Amino acid sequence: MKKIMVYHYDAFSNIPNMGNPAGVVFDGETLSEDQMQEVAEKVGFNETAFPLRSDKADIKIRFFTPGHEINLCGHATMATLYALKTKGLLGAKPDLKIETKAGVLPIKFTSHDGLFITMTQAVPQFHEFNGSIKELSHAMGIEESEIETHLPTLYGSTGTWTLLVPIKSLAAFKRMQPDNKVFPNVLKEMPRSSIHPFCLETYDPNAHMHARHFSSPFSGTIEDPATGTASGVMGAYYARYIDKQAPSLNLLIEQGHEIGRDGRIRVSVTENGNEIKVTGNAIYVNEFEVSI
Repeated sequence: MKKIMVYHYDAFSNIPNMGNPAGVVFDGETLSEDQMQEVAEKVGFNETAFPLRSDKADIKIRFFTPGHEINLCGHATMATLYALKTKGLLGAKPDLKIETKAGVLPIKFTSHDGLFITMTQAVPQFHEFNGSIKELSHAMGIEESEIETHLPTLYGSTGTWTLLVPIKSLAAFKRMQPDNKVFPNVLKEMPRSSIHPFCLETYDPNAHMHARHFSSPFSGTIEDPATGTASGVMGAYYARYIDKQAPSLNLLIEQGHEIGRDGRIRVSVTENGNEIKVTGNAIYVNEFEVSI
């Protein structure tokens, strides 16, 4: 029996128990991949991150859901880098690079009303969704008529694939009840994808988009409160399909209201929609041990 210390940080908020919880484990060098997976399963957060040594970048981070490893996780990146920085483990330089399974990504730290972390994500990719909009709406617990058909429903990725689903009104989000187990049958092109409904109506007058994020059933979780990678590709979607004329965009995205974990993600889009940067903060909540 081995005891592993897990540090709980909430990302995309500076208020404990808001935003998105992530586990950060500093003992990763002593753990096998199977042990990392076991730790993530026992922690039960949407993601647990393991910072490691890297021969390609300043640091390597591996990310695990309770069900499997993923290539990139925005909120767990924020949590991990906030933890390392505030513990004095990254030195004073404002820029560094992280190695992930989505590639080597640039990071920038800024201190303005607190510590903020900006990560440049992988170049956006999109893929057509040719499935049934009716089945998709029922998988989210809403009516087909509530999906906006003047905008495309399609898969997008800046490191992790999700299905972007435009919704007509904010009111629909409160009624959503995801039936995650049917997702793979609906998402025939990418059965392991998550589903990310969004709309242009928001609670916060300063926000540009509102969203929820429903996990793939393979992840072992139901909903992600504030999602960095999905917000990043949503910014690319905004540039491609909503505001096509803007040379650059600075977007504020709100997420988590419906499950009591209000979070904010800032997304900048430049280079004709090809450079995506996500900015967020984090806060320490507590620490606890799990036994493996």
